[in-house]
Amino acid sequence: MLAFILPLLAVFWWWGGFNSVNITEAEAGPYRYAYLDYDGPISNVRKSHRTALDRFTASKVAAGDTISVILTDPRAANGKVRAQLGYTLADSAPIPDGLKEGRIERRPVYAAQVQAAVLLAPSKAYQALSDTLASRGLAIVMPTVELYRPAGQANRIGILTLEMNR
Repeated sequence: MLAFILPLLAVFWWWGGFNSVNITEAEAGPYRYAYLDYDGPISNVRKSHRTALDRFTASKVAAGDTISVILTDPRAANGKVRAQLGYTLADSAPIPDGLKEGRIERRPVYAAQVQAAVLLAPSKAYQALSDTLASRGLAIVMPTVELYRPAGQANRIGILTLEMNR
């Protein structure tokens, strides 16, 4: 039994499963990004991120952090969302072919930040933000912005920042 459980716990630890989420009230933005519109299951958003990254590569434009602007609540639509999925852009960078430009101005937010694997980080961040807001008599309100900054090394885990307008 231990031979099965210990490797699972080790992977969960390595992916950041035991890392805590830091919740703050902050100012965030501005952001400029290039994106694809998405309408479908929340479980398939990574495919659209990959498509957007391929367009950055084909256009020879440097992609910044992964950005997901989640417009609708997946809990209200059986796991389906409308979203804008893409990557942040430098101020002077051109928009890659086939993508749209998005901008988010500086604004006050509740921010949840966690260092964890890209597959695990959103659920940890949303749960921690939901718990914090519930203790204040509030709830998560869409849209939310998810920014994932990879660590830059294969053996390191990136940082997800989840933002919700205050």
